Amino acid sequence: MPQFQLPGRPGSRLSPFQIIILGFAGIILTGALLLITPLAAADGRAASFSDALFTSVSAVCVTGLVVCDTATRWSVFGQAVILVLIQIGGLGVVTAAASLVMLTGKNLSLKQRSTLQEAVSAPQMGGIAGFTKFILKVTFFTELAGALVMLPVFARDFGPRGVWMALFHSVSAFCNAGFDLLGRPGDLCPSLTAYTGSPVISLTVMLLIISGGIGFVTWEDFLHRKLNIRRYRVQSRIILSTTAFLILVPAVLFYFLEFSGLPVPERVLASLFQSVTARTAGFNTVPLNAMSGAGQAVLIALMLIGGSPGSTAGGIKTTTFAVLWANTRAALRRQKDPQLFCRRIDGGTVGQASALMVLYLILAITGALVISRAEGIPAGTCLYETASALGTVGLSLGITQQLGLLSRIILMILMFLGRVGSLTIAYAAFSSVDTRSSGFPHARVTVG
Repeated sequence: MPQFQLPGRPGSRLSPFQIIILGFAGIILTGALLLITPLAAADGRAASFSDALFTSVSAVCVTGLVVCDTATRWSVFGQAVILVLIQIGGLGVVTAAASLVMLTGKNLSLKQRSTLQEAVSAPQMGGIAGFTKFILKVTFFTELAGALVMLPVFARDFGPRGVWMALFHSVSAFCNAGFDLLGRPGDLCPSLTAYTGSPVISLTVMLLIISGGIGFVTWEDFLHRKLNIRRYRVQSRIILSTTAFLILVPAVLFYFLEFSGLPVPERVLASLFQSVTARTAGFNTVPLNAMSGAGQAVLIALMLIGGSPGSTAGGIKTTTFAVLWANTRAALRRQKDPQLFCRRIDGGTVGQASALMVLYLILAITGALVISRAEGIPAGTCLYETASALGTVGLSLGITQQLGLLSRIILMILMFLGRVGSLTIAYAAFSSVDTRSSGFPHARVTVG
């Protein structure tokens, strides 16, 4: 990938949100141009720009939806391009660019630090350069550790190619991307179904997904404060408790609703895996088409919730879910303010969480209805794909490869919005702030 200077030099009129959007768009286009070269194709025949662009969007937005099989369509060079795009997308374009700037020995400007703070959801601008180095250390160490753990299994099954397989799947899992190299001609999204009963692969991939999805601020709390959770930031405690809830409760549901044909140990492993991967990772160890309607509905909900702020994951985020739940609980109890861990949540945060949830629901449902009309596919099946795209998950019922150009464009837009963030798009478009002290009179509206 070509080196580039982090945008946001002194005098730049672009807001941090606009810089983030342009950075992602630029990397996506660069990746697509690399993937349309014959060198990127396994058979030497250049891919169409539509296939290359969709793959690049999916990789940079760490989604995992594909229109052609990654293992059989792309050469080693093409797979390497995809892996680099996944890594950049997982870290965040601005974070990757800032890393290149710091490697040259240059200091980050105030505007660059502000942009970086928005990109990584850092709590403060001070020490942002050190926090970026911390992100890189955690990322590369975790990915290397995951690859080494999975290497014996992949080396046993694929010989020397197992080294590449272990590295690729470790990066893809930590970045919550869901791309795999296990496909064979005629397969529809096989993913990790060959390793349903493998504790080494299943548990390692789950841990990598969780590690990438809890956010780097939480990682900082964990490494500096160890297991003294009471000293963690409130946000970290919210993230960890919500993550645990969203893993265990769906896993119990899956255990009793699905996978009845598997032995008990494999059934437990499969239930936990699907519960973890649905929140933006995109791998699967069981055929998703075989799941019941109830199980697929649970997956859709998990896909829309996603991971945590400042992580490699997408979705509305675990903190948004927690704030909405706290607000609902406060309303039912007729409390003035929602509370989490003995702290009040301000109205602005509740408003942002509500706006984000509404935006995601509108985008997912509208996209599903348009695709359903264009392709003649049931709306429920289409909602599964649009929720997967918007949540940057990558789980699929196998229809993505069959979609026409319009439907592909819709999914690409949803993936981009899901990775960059719908509110980021809104803030970029409406960057001015209304500072008027006066306003309209209050109105009392009855709801419910």
